[in-house]
Amino acid sequence: MIYKSIFIDLDDTLWDTYHNNKECLEELYTDYHFNRYYASFEAFFDIYMPHNLDLWAKYRSGEIDRQTLILDRFLYVLRPLGIEDKKTVLSVNNDFLQRTTTKTRLVPGAIELLEYLRPSYRLFILSNGFREVQFKKLSNAGLAPYFERMILSEDANIQKPHKGIFDFALKNTNSRRSESLMIGDSWEADIIGAYQSKIDQIWLNPEGLPADGFNPTHTVRSLEEIKSIL
Repeated sequence: MIYKSIFIDLDDTLWDTYHNNKECLEELYTDYHFNRYYASFEAFFDIYMPHNLDLWAKYRSGEIDRQTLILDRFLYVLRPLGIEDKKTVLSVNNDFLQRTTTKTRLVPGAIELLEYLRPSYRLFILSNGFREVQFKKLSNAGLAPYFERMILSEDANIQKPHKGIFDFALKNTNSRRSESLMIGDSWEADIIGAYQSKIDQIWLNPEGLPADGFNPTHTVRSLEEIKSIL
């Protein structure tokens, strides 16, 4: 297959979301004295993270909107500290988002892969992330020069894995479906979404999780392996 356009997820595919966000949350834990309720940062994180992931899954499926996500993820862990007013909760969320834009840890091999791909392909970010942070993350982490454009779910008014965002991405980048490829770490958002949109996929699957329902076009354990495919 000869590809011309490559769509790449940002969070946890190129930008190390897990570790960058965990670092920001630990800063919040210290600065806001969350230890007055939680026994340790790990105890706080073990409550926050599963709840946050559940909210993102609901956001992708359209069960909740953006405002519900950003309010409820911190309200859930701040309520035991006696913090429930919307203004304070949103202030903590905004502080968190601002801190994330300053973090620059990348998934191993990200820059090397982009250097390899840039001469031969048109590169685009395709992300469900929020506009006010994704552009800053891309720029501050040194990723922006590699991409022609970032396509966000907020632009398409629909989230991955829905076919509509992939159709929007193809149309707005003048890309052919048969000449396009999606690279991402999320089985649900990136791989199922691209598969259902009839776009080939490379699943970044470092943990070796089993595929569910179909075999993706390609599966890799690291970004380095993609060079042997493209």
